[in-house]
Amino acid sequence: MTSTVQAATTTEAVTKRPGRWLALSVLVLAVLLVAVDATVLGLATPYISEDLNPSGTQLLWIGDVYSFVIAGLLVSMGSLGDRIGRKRILLVGATAFGAISVLNAYATTPEMMIVARALLGVAGATLMPATLALIRNLFHDPRERSLAIGIWGATASAGTAVGPIAGGFLLEHFWWGSVFLINLPVMVVLVLVGIKLLPESRNPSPGPWDMTSVALSLVGMIGVVYAVKEAAAHGFSWTTLAAGLAGAAALYAFVRRQLALPSPLLDMRLFRHPGFSGAVLADLLTILGLSGLVFFLSQFLQLVQGRGPLEAGLAELPAAIGAVVAGLIAGRVARRYSVRAVVSGGLAAIGLALAALTVVDRTTGYPLLGAALLVVGVGAGFSFTVTSDVILSSVPKDQAGAASAVSETAYELGAALGIAVLGSIVTGVYRDFTGPAGTPPEAHESLGGAVEAAAGMPAHTSEAMLDAARSSFVDGLALAAGAGAAVLLAAAVAAWFMLRNQRLANWPQERDSA
Repeated sequence: MTSTVQAATTTEAVTKRPGRWLALSVLVLAVLLVAVDATVLGLATPYISEDLNPSGTQLLWIGDVYSFVIAGLLVSMGSLGDRIGRKRILLVGATAFGAISVLNAYATTPEMMIVARALLGVAGATLMPATLALIRNLFHDPRERSLAIGIWGATASAGTAVGPIAGGFLLEHFWWGSVFLINLPVMVVLVLVGIKLLPESRNPSPGPWDMTSVALSLVGMIGVVYAVKEAAAHGFSWTTLAAGLAGAAALYAFVRRQLALPSPLLDMRLFRHPGFSGAVLADLLTILGLSGLVFFLSQFLQLVQGRGPLEAGLAELPAAIGAVVAGLIAGRVARRYSVRAVVSGGLAAIGLALAALTVVDRTTGYPLLGAALLVVGVGAGFSFTVTSDVILSSVPKDQAGAASAVSETAYELGAALGIAVLGSIVTGVYRDFTGPAGTPPEAHESLGGAVEAAAGMPAHTSEAMLDAARSSFVDGLALAAGAGAAVLLAAAVAAWFMLRNQRLANWPQERDSA
């Protein structure tokens, strides 16, 4: 009884950091910044296609080069934040993110847009690890930390709702570049308020920042993801094989170097913890199964079903609502039942919802789409919130930045692979459609290209071409949804076994004695 009282007293003491909830509001602004940027791109894609006239391959690069770069740099930037200060790197990254958003908005060629998205990835790599790491250091009580992580995740989900709605409004009234400029006011508030409210935190004995490890990480991640993307889109070639082997060799050298360094960029011993490894794998597979579908969903709603951008944004709202509600209660549910039940159940729910989307066609009513998106949101809210909590709880707080970076790397790597593999399924099926005589080659590059090409064709020919193109696009989307469902159901099974006996801490002493 005495020890219980002492534990409660200690907990009460460590949760009284002044201003921690106000500081959290600044961190969720950073999450909102990234989430809004990711979602508005999907809505703006048809307009970018019309204005910049990218090829199908360039369009995929515009969609996933951000994830390529951010996946390659997250571990390095998370480790840098542990060394120079997480508040500092967050504020510098937010400033750069806002400035580079202007470059995205005023891109005039597909190549310029790809470069702008890549630079945005460099800035974005500083934001997410810093926010989660600062939460780990702001909230020492596990229950408060679970709620804070739930709010953090719910804000990301809210961003996926705010992004399409705000983006849809802007696209109906302004040019497509305006969707990137909405980052600027959020960035200004984040920086000005963050300077006042955020406490600085860093690893007190970090060691030097190893540039060789940074280069190996970047080359390895980009090489592997590029190889997967190209193989999925165009089949194997010597160039693809060389890129994959170079990436794999760089990652192998990175791991060997981390094991040998006294102060590594990433402590590979973290992966010996089954909860940490299981949570990271669950995140990677979840995003892999979802991202390819999400990237093309806005195009389906607009270019196939004829919805306006604002209506398309509102149509995606159920996913965000489900994720917000589930994220806020996920920690409590995981403590009442079990971590593996909540994570595996959430992943299975997403898988079944994706399976339901395999039956969509051009005339599918909104009730099926809305219900499926709601289930996807609830499943993702439960799974991501609990896995984020597990990842942060599995490491000492001095390594919070590196651990958060691993979590975000899994997320971004999954996004890049998902867009590359599932997106390439959609593109591959789409390109094989049989149009009427006179169908221009650019119509086979993307559905947006077909819509643009139809404007200069005779009415009867354009209608026949668009009918064939839309049907083929829907076929590809259904096939990608089936592949995503298989990935999610496999992830649910893996999480059930890998997260066995994993639980969320109730008191700080549980983590300290681990």
